[in-house]
Amino acid sequence: MTEAPPPPGGAAARDAQAIPAAAGAAPASQLSGHGPGGGDRALLFLASAGFGAAACAPVPQDAGHRAYTRLLGGPRPALLVDARAAARIGLDAAADLARFAALARHLSAHGVRAPAILAEAPGEGFLLVEDLGPRTMAEALDSGADPLPLYLAAAEALAALHRVPPPAGLPAWDAAAMAAAAAATFLDWWWPAALGAPPRPAQREGFHAAMRAMLAPFEGVQSLVHRDFFPANLIPRADGTLGVIDFQDAALGHPAYDLVSLVEDARRDVPPALREAVIARYAAAGGAVDRAAMAAMAAQRHLRVAALWVRLARRDGKPRYLAHGPRCWALFSRALAHPAALPLAAFLDAEVPPALRRNPEAG
Repeated sequence: MTEAPPPPGGAAARDAQAIPAAAGAAPASQLSGHGPGGGDRALLFLASAGFGAAACAPVPQDAGHRAYTRLLGGPRPALLVDARAAARIGLDAAADLARFAALARHLSAHGVRAPAILAEAPGEGFLLVEDLGPRTMAEALDSGADPLPLYLAAAEALAALHRVPPPAGLPAWDAAAMAAAAAATFLDWWWPAALGAPPRPAQREGFHAAMRAMLAPFEGVQSLVHRDFFPANLIPRADGTLGVIDFQDAALGHPAYDLVSLVEDARRDVPPALREAVIARYAAAGGAVDRAAMAAMAAQRHLRVAALWVRLARRDGKPRYLAHGPRCWALFSRALAHPAALPLAAFLDAEVPPALRRNPEAG
C-alpha cells in the first residue's frame, strides 16, 4: 500500500492473470448477478469502465457478504466488488462501498498500500478496484511459504496503519460498542444454542457491565483500527511489503485490538515464538505495545468470534467455520486469565462454568 500501482504489463499483472485463468476464467458477458438483470448491470458497469471485454474469474467468497470477481485482459489488473447482497443482512450496499472507497483513498494518501479505486457505482452496488496480487498472505501460508518474513512485514504494515491520522467520522470502537458487538454473537446466538434458552435480562445486563468494566480502562488511547487485520486481508507484494484490504469497518479504538487480531488469529495457529517476534517488530516499527490492553481486547475478540461461528452456522448456513471454535475458546481462556480481564472472568464464573465454554455442534 505504499508504492505506486504496478504497471499493467509487469510481473504482478502476469501472476494475477495466471492463477485465475487456471481456475476457469470466462468472458465478462457470462457474469451472474443477484436478482433479475444482475449480470447485465454488472456488465454495463464494467463496459463503462473499459473492462467490458475482460475475462472474469470469481474469487472464493469468505464469511462476508461481498462477492469478488478477478478481471483479466482489461486495461490493468482489477477486481469487481459486488456488494448487492448487503441488504440480506441489513446493510446498505451504497454506504458500504462508499466507506471502502473513502478509506482506501485516505490510507493511500498516508502511505498504506490500499487498492486504487478505478471506478465506482455504489448506488448499483459495484466498485472496481486495483488487484493488488494473486493471493493473500493466508493463501501464501497455506501453500507453505515461510511465515516469518510475511508476519514481520505484517507487523510493519500494521505499525504504518496505526500512524495514519484517523479520518473524520470514524465510528467509535469503544467499550460500549465492543460490548454490544460481543453481545450480538455471544448472548444472541451462542447462549441459546449452548445453554438452551436466551439469557435473562439480568444476565444480559451483567454481561454488558462486565465487558464495559474490562474495556473502559483502555479508552484513553485512540487510533485508526482496521478491526480485521489478519492474513486473509493482507496481500504480499513483489517488493516484500503487504497490501491491506477489507478495511471498510475501520473505527476509532485501541491499536492493541489489531495487534491481537494478527498474533492471535482466529483461523490459524501462531506459534508463541512467532507471536513474540511479530510484537517485537511492531514495537521496533513504532507501535506501542500494552500487554494489559492486548489481554482485554483478546478476551472481547475471541469470545465474540467464537460465538460468531455459531451465528454463521445457524443463520447463514456456513457450519464449516465451527472448526475454528476450539482455537478461539483456547485463546479466550488464555486472555481471561490475565488480571485485565477480571470483570469478564467474574461474570462467566458466575454464569457459564468452564466445562460449557465451547461451541455446540451445527444445528
